[in-house]
Amino acid sequence: MYAIIKCGGKQYKVKEGDILNVDKLSKEPKDKLVIDDIIAIDDGALKTANDLKNSKVTAEVIVEGRDKKVIIYKKRRRKDSKLKRGFRRSYTKIKINKIEL
Repeated sequence: MYAIIKCGGKQYKVKEGDILNVDKLSKEPKDKLVIDDIIAIDDGALKTANDLKNSKVTAEVIVEGRDKKVIIYKKRRRKDSKLKRGFRRSYTKIKINKIEL
């Protein structure tokens, strides 16, 4: 069984026991998280959002952190124009505990 959930404006395909990084949620480690925004659940037959009014996905926060730095480098040839910037995404690592229909 898997579910497609929406968290932080992004969609994730999750199963029970999955660990994934979502955008920062400002939660403490070991906090419980209930995700009600479910797009679809597949348990042999695909059920879409209209059939899932009372469904929810429960998860547990593991840790908050920051990813490795991504370097953005732009150069315009023959213009003597360069730009170098870095970006580190803040994330919350969660573990999916249960998918309830």
